[in-house]
Amino acid sequence: MVDPEAPNLSVARQCRLLNLHRSSYYYKPKPIKAEDLKLMRLIDEPK
Repeated sequence: MVDPEAPNLSVARQCRLLNLHRSSYYYKPKPIKAEDLKLMRLIDEPK
């Protein structure tokens, strides 16, 4: 998709060509907290 090493196209230009927001390109997901994982397991548990 986006190649930050491309010599002729900036990241901004590549994102525009792909109709991709630059913020989406730079987004780094946060890890899920252990407490939240525990709650999700409890919710998913069969009754």
